[in-house]
Amino acid sequence: MARPLHTAAAGTIAATLFLAWAAQRPGPENPEEDKTGARMKRSQIEALLKSDRASSIEDAARMVKLSGELQTELEKNDKSVLSVAALRKAEEIEKLAKRIRGRLRRF
Repeated sequence: MARPLHTAAAGTIAATLFLAWAAQRPGPENPEEDKTGARMKRSQIEALLKSDRASSIEDAARMVKLSGELQTELEKNDKSVLSVAALRKAEEIEKLAKRIRGRLRRF
């Protein structure tokens, strides 16, 4: 009989400690302030997404330009060896693609 009483006392102590801990946790004093803070964060995220979109469009336009130049350079070159300029353009295209992909994966 002493065993169930011991278990019940341990449960009561645990519940009391939890309630004391929960009462000490800081919460928003004004729930409206918390909503405003969340809105500010949301607006900041939206501004960041808008900026990322504009940057991605610029990078995509640059990629199109570079890929056209690279294609022209490859077509006029009869050799199987790439020029240094063509290699740099290909690397720049790759960097732009990775930058765009990174922005798209952010959120």
